[in-house]
Amino acid sequence: MPSTSKASRFFELADQREVAFCQSINRAVSFRPALGYFRLVSRLGDGWFWYALILSIPLLHPDSGPGLALLMTLTGLSCTISYKFLKRKLIRERPFISFPAINCGTPPLDRYSFPSGHTLHAACFQVMLTVADPALAILVLPFTLSVAASRVVLGLHYPSDVAAGALIGGLMGYTAMIWLHQEFVLAFTGSA
Repeated sequence: MPSTSKASRFFELADQREVAFCQSINRAVSFRPALGYFRLVSRLGDGWFWYALILSIPLLHPDSGPGLALLMTLTGLSCTISYKFLKRKLIRERPFISFPAINCGTPPLDRYSFPSGHTLHAACFQVMLTVADPALAILVLPFTLSVAASRVVLGLHYPSDVAAGALIGGLMGYTAMIWLHQEFVLAFTGSA
């Protein structure tokens, strides 16, 4: 597996460059209110916040909302498949596993670190909302940013995991909106 060994070498170097920053951000875990906040955000970022948002969109926009909600659901499933594939293929250990000085603020949902699935979904949905409903996107933005920050604060991801998740998710969300949004709206309303 030459690609796995190349990825392993790359991640070993990246881990060494990012560990000091991870440790300094992770110190927020020792401040109890911050730990509680980021644990809550992380838990809601497991999907609960996004499920509630997707279910509310048809109520907020009876005409175009059902199509957007369906597109967000299908794109979210694509995001899940993508990040699970990448994690299994690239195999980067989480910071708290590689560096015991980094505290794990909450149990991870899976073993590997790259890319951040929470951030991937958050960025995807944030971009989709930005295109479809900018006012709602502005309201959701603080949560999206908190999800991304929580991954490093809780010792679950390196900043590069979060950046990669944001890039991949943002591109997936933008692509879905550019290629499919109008078709999904048409399917439910008969007009664009």
